[in-house]
This record gives sequence, C-alpha cells and structure tokens, in this order.
Amino acid sequence: MELFVINVKDLIEKLLNNENRANVDEVIEKLFSETTLTLERTRTQNPQVEEYAIQLWNWAVTKRIGSTINEQQKAKVRHAACKLLSACASESETLVRKQILMASKTGRTWLDCKKPHLADDFFNLAVKSLETLYSKLTSHGDNSADIDAPKADVEKDLLRVLSYQAESAVVQGQHEEAVAFMQRCKEMLLRLPKETGYLSLLCYNFGVDTYNLKKYEESSFWLSQSFDIGKMNAKYSPGPEIQAKVLRLLATVYLEWDCQRFQDKALNAVSLANKENVHPSGLYLKIRILLQSGGSDEEVKSGLTELLESEGPLEVCLGTVKLLMAEEREVLAFDFIKRVCQHFESSPDLGSALVLHIELLLQRGKELLGKQKIEDVITGHYTGKQLSPQNLTSLHLLLWDKASKSFEAKSYSDALQWYNYSMNFYKAGQVDQNLAKLQRNRASCFLHLQQLDKAKEAVTEAVHCDPNSIFTQFSLYKIAILENNVNKATEAVREIGRLAQAPVTNEDRVLMTEHAAANLLSLAAQIALENEQQDTAMKALESLCEHSRDVTQLLTALRCLVRLVLSKMEEEIDESRNASLDILLSYLNMGLQKLSQMNQGLNLGGDQLSEEANWFRKIAWNSALRCENSPARMRDFFVLSYRLSLMCPTNKGLLMGQKTCLLMAAAASLELCRTSSHSEQQTELLTQALEYIQTCREVWRTVKASGDFSHDPTDTLLLLYEFEARAKLNDPTLESVLESVLELENIEAKVLETVAALAMEPPAHFPVLCKKALKTALSLYRRGPRMDPTQYSKCLHSLIQLSLPSGVCEVEPRVLEEVWGYYEEALSIIGSAPEDFPELEVLWLLTRAWNTGILLYSLAQYPDAERWCGLGMSFLRHLGSLQESYQTQMSGLYGEVLDRLDKAKKNLVMEE
Repeated sequence: MELFVINVKDLIEKLLNNENRANVDEVIEKLFSETTLTLERTRTQNPQVEEYAIQLWNWAVTKRIGSTINEQQKAKVRHAACKLLSACASESETLVRKQILMASKTGRTWLDCKKPHLADDFFNLAVKSLETLYSKLTSHGDNSADIDAPKADVEKDLLRVLSYQAESAVVQGQHEEAVAFMQRCKEMLLRLPKETGYLSLLCYNFGVDTYNLKKYEESSFWLSQSFDIGKMNAKYSPGPEIQAKVLRLLATVYLEWDCQRFQDKALNAVSLANKENVHPSGLYLKIRILLQSGGSDEEVKSGLTELLESEGPLEVCLGTVKLLMAEEREVLAFDFIKRVCQHFESSPDLGSALVLHIELLLQRGKELLGKQKIEDVITGHYTGKQLSPQNLTSLHLLLWDKASKSFEAKSYSDALQWYNYSMNFYKAGQVDQNLAKLQRNRASCFLHLQQLDKAKEAVTEAVHCDPNSIFTQFSLYKIAILENNVNKATEAVREIGRLAQAPVTNEDRVLMTEHAAANLLSLAAQIALENEQQDTAMKALESLCEHSRDVTQLLTALRCLVRLVLSKMEEEIDESRNASLDILLSYLNMGLQKLSQMNQGLNLGGDQLSEEANWFRKIAWNSALRCENSPARMRDFFVLSYRLSLMCPTNKGLLMGQKTCLLMAAAASLELCRTSSHSEQQTELLTQALEYIQTCREVWRTVKASGDFSHDPTDTLLLLYEFEARAKLNDPTLESVLESVLELENIEAKVLETVAALAMEPPAHFPVLCKKALKTALSLYRRGPRMDPTQYSKCLHSLIQLSLPSGVCEVEPRVLEEVWGYYEEALSIIGSAPEDFPELEVLWLLTRAWNTGILLYSLAQYPDAERWCGLGMSFLRHLGSLQESYQTQMSGLYGEVLDRLDKAKKNLVMEE
C-alpha cells in the first residue's frame, strides 16, 4: 500500500508541475488505472491519501475551467480522486461530506460522458455516504433544532442523486429500476416541494428520450408522470405552458403508438393541453388526431373553426390544409383554404395562401377554377396586392410545370397559355434571365404551332434579356434552320461552342450541367438533318466533338460525321471527292486521338474500345482503297487503319490486315518519292518507308509463326521495297539486302531483274549489284524447265548493255571475254529455237557486236576487231525478214573491214 501511495504522489506531482499535454494524458491514464485496480476494497490509515485526493480534485476543477482537459479526462481524474478519498479509513463527518460531493459529481460526469455503468458505482457510494451522514445527524438528538436544516440539505442531495440514478437507468434501458428511483423521489417531494419543477422536467426529458427511441409505452408513462408531478404543487409547478407541452407530446405518443386504440386518450391529452394553454400546435394536433382516427367531417370542421378563431398563424393554417388533402378530405380542405384566404385577406402573407389554393386546384384537375384564381392574382398584382418574391417564384414554378406537361403532351396552345400567365407577372422592359427562359419556351411553342414570326419576336426578347446563354443561341439556331439561313445557323453553333468554354459568371450558369452545350449541339445536328441541311449538321457535330466530355456522345457524333461524308462522296466528282476524302481523314484522325485518350484514361471498357476502334479501322481501310490515284491519301488512310487496329483484339485476320496496311503505306511512300523533285522530301519519304517496312516485317514474322505462308509474296515485296529505299538513300548496307533477296526460296528471275533495274534507277547507281542480280536471273532462266526465249533475251540484253564498253576508256579484255560468253550463249539459244527468239533482239545483238568490233578497230586491236565483227556477221543468218537487206549491207562492210585489217597487218610487219 505504501508503494502505491508513493506512486500516486509522484503522478500527482507530475500533473501539478507539468503542462505538457502528451504527458498529462499519460499520467491521467496511469492514475485511473492504478486507483481502479489497487483501491478496490482497500482501506488505508495514511493521512496523506486524503490530501492527495483533494489536490487531485482541485486540479481537475481548475483545468476544466481552462479547458486544458476534456470531459472524459476530467471524469477519470475525478474518478481517481474519489477512489482515493473512499480508501481513507476515517469516517469523520467532514470526510463523509467530501465523499458525497465527490461521488455525486463523479457519477454525474461519467453520466455526461455516456458511461452510465461507471456512474452507477459512484451514485451508490453517494447514497451510502448520504445515509451515513443522515444517521450521524439524527444521532445528535431528535429535539435539536440545529440539525433540521442540515437534514433537509441531505434529503435534497439524496433526491438529486436518486434522480441521477433514475436517469442512468433510463439510458441503460432499465425501466423498472428507473421507476423505482423516481418513486422514491416523488415520496420526498412532500418534504422538498421546491423540487417539483425539477422532477417534472426530468420526467419530461425521459419521455422525449424514449419517444425518440419509439418506446411509446415507456414514453407515455414518463410524460404522465411529468404532468402528475407538475400538478402536485401549483406553486412550484413548471407552469401551464410546459404542462401543455407535456400533454401535447403525450397525445402525439398515443397517436403514433396506435391511434385507433388510444384515440380517446390522445384526444383527452390534447384537449387538456389546450385547456392548460391554447397553442396553434395543440389545435393542429387535435385535427390530426381526429383525421387519423376517422373523425367525422363535423368534428374536424369544429376543430378547424377553433384553429381560425384562436388566431393561429397562417403557416399552421396552410399546414392544416395540406394535412386535409393528404388525408383525402378534399371538400374540407378547399372550404378551409377559402376561409383562410378570407381570414388573412389583409395580411401581407396572403400570397402564400393564394399560391397554395392555386396549387391544390391544379393538382385536383380543377384547371378552370385554377385559371380564374390565377387571373385574379394577376389583377391583384397590378392593383396593390403584389406577391412576395418567394410566393411569386413558387407560382412561376407551378405555371411552368403545367406548361411543361402540356408541351410534353403536345398541347402547345395550352402550354403557351400557362407561359403567358407567367409572363404577365413581368413588367415591360424588365431584364431577367428567367424571363429569357420563358421567352425561349414561348418561342418553342410558337414554332410547333408554325407561327414563325411570333417565335422570332419571343427569341428577340430572349436575346435582349440573356444573349450569352447557350439556350438563347439554340433558339436562334432553330429559327435559322427553318429559314434555311446557313450562315446564321453556323454562327449560332459557333456561339454555343464559345459560350460552353466561357467561365461561370453567375448563379444561373451553375444550374447548367457541363454536358448541356454538348446535348444542345447534338440536338442541333439532329434538327439540321431532319431539315436536310447536311453541311449545317456537320458544323454542329464538329463543334460537339470539340466540346463534349461524354465518351459515348462524342463517338456517336464522329460516326455520324463519317457517314455523312461517305454519303456525300457518292454523288461527287473526282476533285470534290478528294476534298471530302481529306475531311474524312481529319474525322478519322480525331477518332484515333479520342480513342487513344480514352484508352489511356480507362474511360471505355475493353470491349467497347475495341468495337469502336474496329469500326473506324474498317472505314479507314475502305477509304484507302478509294485513293488509287492519290498515293499520299492512300498512305495516310492505311497508316490510320493500322494505328486503329492496335486497339483491337489481336488475331490472325487482324495481323494480316496490319501487314497489308504497312506494306501499302511503304509502297505509297516510295511512289511519292518517285514523283517528288525535292531531295529533302525524298529523303523523308524513303526514311518513312523504311520505318513502315521494319514494322511490317515484325508483324509478318508473327503471322508466319502461325502457319505455312510459303506462297505469300510478302517477304519478296518487303525486300524489293527496302532495296529501292536504301538504293536511293545510297545506303552502304544495300548489298546485304541483295544477299537477302538471293537467299529467298524459289526466287524468280523477274524479281532479280526488278532489283537490277532499281539498282540503276536515279538517283541510285549500283552497276556491280545490278550485274550480280542480272547474272543470277540469267542463271535462273537457264535452269528453268521451260525457258522463255523472250524473257531470256530481255535479261541478256540488259546484262550486255551494262557490260559492253561505250567508249575508248572502258575497253577491258576481261569484260570483253565475259560478254563474248553471253553472245555465245545467245547464239546457242537462237540456234535451238530460232523462231522464238525476238528478231529485234537478234538485230540488236548483231549491231552491238559489230559496233564493238569497229571500236576495237579504231584502237588498232585488229585481231579482236575481226573477231567481234565476225561475231556480228554470225547473227545475220538468224535474221528473218530483215536478213536480206542487212546481208548485202553487212557483207560489203565486213569485206572492207577485212581489207583494211590485211593492210594494217602488212604495215605493221613492214614497220617491224
């Protein structure tokens, strides 16, 4: 125990000397824990314990004033202090009084902290201490007048603690225990009459708490107790107003508990309340009880008269009218609202009654009476009986609601009448945004009634009131469409888009959703299409695509734009069609951009994204096929189709499509390069083509892994395109591309001839690679099972053309020997199939051989000259129709050459 005292002392000193909040929290928790566990059923003779308890208690009081500790911490400190004091062995009267004070206040604090189970122990301790003190006081002697006042104080404290115990029991749902505690308190009221009001209000509070928990039986008990206790002593009663309030709540409890079963009790309670203190809420409650219990019309009417005669406020009377309507007492309701309007005729709040009357008439289908009442209100509005702004707003809403329903039912004349009623409340020249809305709505009615001039007048007024409204601009748009004024319609669409981007500048704009402008533009497009104005519809859809944030709406608009362009193209000639193709390309690019953004932002589900992308992909593909005469457009559409396909689920068919797109894009880029005269542009196009080729090769590699594509020409085409691009870029890796071509399986000679031509096509100049390709092609022709002499001759022609010298500086014996072999091979082929070898090719071979001999002759290479001239003569016999004419001419020339050769040889011998 001594160790405990030392610990407590140390903790209290920390509290007294340390203002650090974190440490205070920790010390309080330790004190609470120590005193709760250690002092249970423990007593001590240590006089310091009482001193520590007092110090701790006083610290809690001072800290509470400064709000340094919260209510929960205050309860724990008081808890610890009270436990310390109760552990003291002394039973002096002073100590007992301190225990009473601490225990009652600690219990009260715990109760305020919603911890009734902790409060109960201290209330029990307080009661026990009070009984001990009372016993000590009475032991002084019954005839001592000096102890009467202290005994009365003890009884008062006891009543207060017992009331706390009753409150704790109610909170914990212990009804019987609470009743027992309250009964003891009631018995003490004979000696403590001043506590009557306190106990009455306490029971009322219990009634309110249990009513809120829908414990109607318990609530009725406590409210009855509250009223009965209040009657026990008129002098100290809470007063008739509070008593009436108690009775009204008691009547409400019976009403909600079971109105049919407790009808009489409810009526008795409310009637008694009205006798205690007449109040509009009590009169209203009486009518409510009569209605819910099935009271007769006469009984209810009597209650209504009583309410009016009591000068109840207008608000309560109008609430009663609504109650009557809710309970299907329509006749009584309309009769009462008339009486109310008459009764409050001079009241400035009469407008509320008039608006409610109109509302009820319109709700119940009494439109003729409702319109008469509206016209009366309009007349009164301009003769000194103006409605308040709030009532006027309510009436406008009623009128607009009726107009809207009539409009939806296509009763446009009726809708216009309701709008006109609303307009009658506006002064001439008044500028108001609501008036702008009203005029726009009137314009819509006029348009449906085919009264265009009146619609234009209404829209002009709307523009005057609110020109910066997208809805006003939309009204202008509708009129422009009907007048077939494309310029005005386009301007209105432009204004709607501009205003949609403008910042919110007033409260009215806040009511406009962020999608309002987009929805209007969508509707604008629809109206234009219905009126066969496609160009205007496209403007609206373009603006919609720019401003809409709704994914589905935006994509729908783009699809519609694409379809409109496609349908327009069917009727266009080439030049116009090209312009439409450019527009279509811009729409598809926009689709790609939006889908990419949506894909990154996860605004679309995977299936929806792929479905949308696939639709645009197919359009791009088909559009590319329309561009046979425009390589640039073809390339752009195919590239677009490829990029869209990247957002679609991958399968074999899609990969084949990607491969074709890239292959065609590369081909188109090469075609553009061939027709371009700007070197920089050519370089860009060739580089671009190589990028497409590389990507295509990667796709093709994936495709080939899924099956046998040995007969597919893609590999060949990719190599041909790459060879052309690299040749024109003067790429040093070009030879490796040729090697890849030569490594192709079942390579055709025609492919090699194409490669040879590309190697020499300006600006490319690679004769070595060209000859290599031609030689391989010639070899393939030889090995072929059925050689085509025509194709063979063309290849041979190209090879000889490239190899034979064209000037003095190019004559090399090695090259001549190589070409001689080609000639011998040609003679062999001609000899085996003289009729199949083209005659012109024979003539060309003859001529080139003869010219080579003449060139050698001019260089004094006489033996070689004779040899090549003779070679040329050997082709004479293979000429057909031309043989005779060339035979005479060549023989004479050949004789002259031989003579000159003999002379040249003799001169050479003589010189030696």
